[in-house]
Amino acid sequence: MVAVAWRSLLPVIIISAFIVYEERVSFPSCKHLPDTTNHPGEHIGNEDGSPEDLTVMMVANLLLLGSDAGFVNLYFRDYYMSKFFMKSFQSLKPDMLLVLGDVSAKGSELSRSKWLSVFHQFDRLLGPFLELPLHVILGDRDVGECCDLDAKSVNWVARNFPGLDSSGCGAFEISNISFVSLNAVALLCGNNKLRFGVEKVVERESVDLQMKTKSTAETKDESGMSRELSYGFGWRENAMTSGSGPVLVLHFPLYRPGNTYSREGSAFKSTIHPSGHSLNFVESSNLSGSGPYDLSQTVPPNATEYIFQALKPRIIFSAHTHEFSDHTHPDGTREVTVPAMTWNARDDPGFIVATFRGNISAVSVTYCSVARESDILIVYTCTLVLFIILVIVSNTPQLKDF
Repeated sequence: MVAVAWRSLLPVIIISAFIVYEERVSFPSCKHLPDTTNHPGEHIGNEDGSPEDLTVMMVANLLLLGSDAGFVNLYFRDYYMSKFFMKSFQSLKPDMLLVLGDVSAKGSELSRSKWLSVFHQFDRLLGPFLELPLHVILGDRDVGECCDLDAKSVNWVARNFPGLDSSGCGAFEISNISFVSLNAVALLCGNNKLRFGVEKVVERESVDLQMKTKSTAETKDESGMSRELSYGFGWRENAMTSGSGPVLVLHFPLYRPGNTYSREGSAFKSTIHPSGHSLNFVESSNLSGSGPYDLSQTVPPNATEYIFQALKPRIIFSAHTHEFSDHTHPDGTREVTVPAMTWNARDDPGFIVATFRGNISAVSVTYCSVARESDILIVYTCTLVLFIILVIVSNTPQLKDF
């Protein structure tokens, strides 16, 4: 009788254990990253945040398929990704969400009606994040490669995301932190109309930043009277110091000379190709390995220098590679590359949480990972096997008494 009672409780125990596991596995695992740049006299750590702090969650490479998504994507991957977003929102309590491009896996090939299905899928995944300030930038999968880059198509997609202009760029300020987002795809495209539009945005932001600096920078002359410092407004004559500009967000990483500091790879481990690029172990899969641009592609050196001279970014956040990277450029500017947030690209998705602390120039960065798809599939498989064994035992008279 005891054995029979115990056996009747096994399904309840298995289901309860699975529910507990599913709840726990939905929470992200996060690790604070040490600052790789030099900020004398400043200390940022895991101390309790003040009301003035701005916490921004950054995700990239969602690679949504919209109406083309199959059963597995709709009822397994999307289900868990929406839970990951929900639990991340509950545990981290961010003030804003930034999506660094490649919202769609095949956006450059989609009709407008199919794009609408991607937008609906995007909204379902984000859940509570739709209540927060949201900014989305465009990636190469969203708008295509240079030969197919169409200004009208880019403008239509950009209009469906908040804060983007017709060239796919944006500029905004929240909690006294200035952000500039650029359509980095256009910067790869030579004499393209969209590239000229991006350059105009950079020039405009450069002038605005220097005007703000000029209006606040004053010195005392020998007679005690104050006088304003003179600054040139052309980007080549930008007198602002490195790191004094806005937070820069874009899809492609900026060009990286080989002699600068870099920490790369998921969970701070990676396989380094002889070329110096970090290789994702799932890079050969059909979805993650294909696309308009190679995963090692960066913004060209001349465009990178142009951005540094014009904007003097405080910190840079990029994406595209599917891998995490924490990089310091020669002038000391920090660039954090956000990993892919989808099982369509990697077995262990992740995201970044950045905390901006008032007037402190340094930025606190936390790397978060979510559950591996392979681990969840193993649990599903084990649970299914146990149920099959229970059914066999229950329907086999010779085994009922064991």
